[in-house]
Amino acid sequence: MADQGNNLIVDDVLIGIEKIEYSQLLRPFEFYLVGVFASLNVLEARERQRGDRLIGLARWQFDKVHHDMVYDLEVNTDAASPLESA
Repeated sequence: MADQGNNLIVDDVLIGIEKIEYSQLLRPFEFYLVGVFASLNVLEARERQRGDRLIGLARWQFDKVHHDMVYDLEVNTDAASPLESA
């Protein structure tokens, strides 16, 4: 889709080799990495509230997701609404 000139927003959790794969795949394009952060307490509460998440996944991902990542923009969603975060 990007090859055909479309602007994209990709929402994904990058862990391990995925970070390298995304970097290589997107190298020909102007792209920005945005780190979306929240405290573990907030993430676990959201996980329970949504009802469609595997309980415990937020805790498992918490220390892995942002490891060795350098972002163009960081957003903390602890107290900000989705609109404010956008």
